[in-house]
Amino acid sequence: MVNDTIADFLTRIRNALARQKQEIDVPSSNMLVAMAKILKQEGFIEEYSVVKATPQNALNITLKYADGKSVIYKLQRVSKPGVRRYMGYRNIPRVKRGVGIAIFSTPQGLMTGKEAREKQVGGEYLCNIW
Repeated sequence: MVNDTIADFLTRIRNALARQKQEIDVPSSNMLVAMAKILKQEGFIEEYSVVKATPQNALNITLKYADGKSVIYKLQRVSKPGVRRYMGYRNIPRVKRGVGIAIFSTPQGLMTGKEAREKQVGGEYLCNIW
């Protein structure tokens, strides 16, 4: 059993990219499905789908490559179970001058840092992706 599912999710993607795999399967949860949705909207992955299975559903992710190189350069976990990081919307950073994204868990659900600034809502600073 994994204690930090978000770190596990990011590590599985990082390892798959290192091996240049096209697809990966990760244990599914509502949080990870929402993260995959954001990654697809921002153009970091091709597709995602939830595969119904017993005892636990799986999240199938198709990774995106351009000219043989991964679209994702780096995945960085910010808020960890031991040290949680929360930010108000005024303090939300721009990742790599707008090239990357920050993902926040807010009272209105998961969203990018840009969306959180626009909606003027803060929350837990989960990760950076660029």
